[in-house]
Amino acid sequence: MKATKNPKYDLRYHYRKALELGMVGALLIVTSSFYIFRGDYEYQLKVDVPEIKIEVEDIPPTEQIRRPAPPARPAVPIPTEEEDVPEDETIEETTELNLAELPPPPPPPEDDLSEESYQFVPYDEPPVMIGGMEALLRVLEYPELARKAGIEGTVVIGVLVDEKGNTVKTQVLKSDGTKLGFEEAASRALMQMKWKPAMQRDKPVKVWISVPVRFRLSDVS
Repeated sequence: MKATKNPKYDLRYHYRKALELGMVGALLIVTSSFYIFRGDYEYQLKVDVPEIKIEVEDIPPTEQIRRPAPPARPAVPIPTEEEDVPEDETIEETTELNLAELPPPPPPPEDDLSEESYQFVPYDEPPVMIGGMEALLRVLEYPELARKAGIEGTVVIGVLVDEKGNTVKTQVLKSDGTKLGFEEAASRALMQMKWKPAMQRDKPVKVWISVPVRFRLSDVS
């Protein structure tokens, strides 16, 4: 007859029960934890950003300090080997002024025209040069310096023609600007000209006219 073990004293039986109870307990703990901590959690990262404030300050303009000029260097005496050194001289002050010794004023230029000559005289017919420009070119002298340099020019000369058709005075109205003698040559030539005087109705009158004189190298013989 085979003997049977009492479950009360069987270690395998108790071990199996303990294992089963442990597993059930563990499942209960895990399940309970799942239900307890179940839920959606949002994790937010909070970063504290410092607030930056920009302040604008008025910067005053730079002021340049002007320094005074340095003082002049003192004069340094230079030794000399000469024994004769002139002493300091003083200039005598005088307040007397002798007006009798003043030179007389310079005379007016010869080519100045009187106020009477400048008066405008109306005329019906202007003066006409006898022989025309051909007669003027026959007595017109080309300045030697301008001829050698190959320079031409034009000047305007004012001519005062009297009642008898003579040239009384001349005046340069427009210069050539080269200062080669064109003005003087034209004035000399016009002083030799004869004119048909200007007429005011049936009466000859003394008047001013302007004559342009052109110097051309082609006219030089």
